[in-house]
Amino acid sequence: MKKNKSMNTEKLYKIFIYVALISLAISIIIPVAWVFMASIKENKEFYGNPWSLPAGFHFENFITAFNQAKMGEYMLNSVITTALSLVILLVVSLPASYVLARFTFVGKKFFNTLFMAGLFINVNYIVVPIFLMLLDWDNAIYSMFGIEFFLNNKFVLSLVYASTAIPFTVYLLTGYFRTLPKAYEEAAFIDGCGYFKTMMKVMIPMAKPSIVTVILFNFLSFWNEYIISLTLMPGASKTLPVGLMNLMQAVRGAADYGTMYAGLVMVMLPTLILYIMVQKKLTQGMTLGGLKD
Repeated sequence: MKKNKSMNTEKLYKIFIYVALISLAISIIIPVAWVFMASIKENKEFYGNPWSLPAGFHFENFITAFNQAKMGEYMLNSVITTALSLVILLVVSLPASYVLARFTFVGKKFFNTLFMAGLFINVNYIVVPIFLMLLDWDNAIYSMFGIEFFLNNKFVLSLVYASTAIPFTVYLLTGYFRTLPKAYEEAAFIDGCGYFKTMMKVMIPMAKPSIVTVILFNFLSFWNEYIISLTLMPGASKTLPVGLMNLMQAVRGAADYGTMYAGLVMVMLPTLILYIMVQKKLTQGMTLGGLKD
């Protein structure tokens, strides 16, 4: 009897999990599918049944969003900013994570605590002080050389993005490096490799699952970020989320809903494609990164 009860309980638990997961999947898939369908509709179709299928494929919405609404320019800005941010982030975080995970040195505990403390800082709360600091630096440079550098600069924006993501990235990569056996490093040292070569040739290639996880999470964060970009890029050069918000405000008055949803698809599509490409390595990286020695 007890065995039957435990089996029944297990079946009910599985049913509950499946129902919850299916409900969650439906709640995500339906809005995404609706946006994709809305992006190829003509404006007159929005005044009927909102759940009706498109009468045809009105791809002019994407052409209008790309050219007239400058979404192509904004997308290029986002691609450059996101790529620069990821490069800066990995160049700084990979050596820092490797050193913190594999070596013992004076001040290690302090740096670990510092990075952990950074996990609890929300950059949106300090974006105004960052803006004022960069504005003061710009004013100083302008008074001396007649140029501006720190605001409306994609590299500076990328640097701010990367800096805010370092604590989480170092935390995740450090946990992964700690799971790797030391025998690989010892074999590399026997073959004549130094510390840097061992890190580049042996340890970093072995940490690919965790690196993919870091790239995906930070790509999503940088690609969709709005507040910092709006604050530090007040000029004409904008990233895609800021440009999308401007587009949404512009088309409301013109009732050009197809163009607005085409812009939404342009924002969502790269993230969906990237996630589909790396979902297996993402799961592997998250699982192994949580192991302890």
